[in-house]
Amino acid sequence: MRFLKVLVSFIVIIGLVGIALYYFGPKIVADQVMEKVVVELEDSGQLESIKQEIKNDPQLQAFIEEGKNVDSSTLPFQTKEEATRVLLKKFKISDLQEFQTKAKNGMTAEEQQKIFNQIESTLTEEEMLALKVLAYKELTK
Repeated sequence: MRFLKVLVSFIVIIGLVGIALYYFGPKIVADQVMEKVVVELEDSGQLESIKQEIKNDPQLQAFIEEGKNVDSSTLPFQTKEEATRVLLKKFKISDLQEFQTKAKNGMTAEEQQKIFNQIESTLTEEEMLALKVLAYKELTK
């Protein structure tokens, strides 16, 4: 009888830990990934070069300008952290790392279009608009 109580208690505890990991695991991973990317971009000076590249590309600038006059309270996410969580749920971590590596090493217009198409086909229109709003806010800091 005592063995049965210990077994049931053990199963309940394992179940609670599993549920906690399911709910809090993505947040922890998203926070770590976001922190790593931001630190890496700032330390390498790439953040400024990315901003400059966007300013020099009228097509990219027009794309991001779409997020200028949008009410962000109606969008699925408003912060970079929330965006990271959504991206982690919709893409494999290996895909995101591949995007980061390609962006870091420089991409051809064809590679950029391929990545853009992959992102656009995976995210909803509202999520894409939310990313544009975040990009616009980040560039106008």
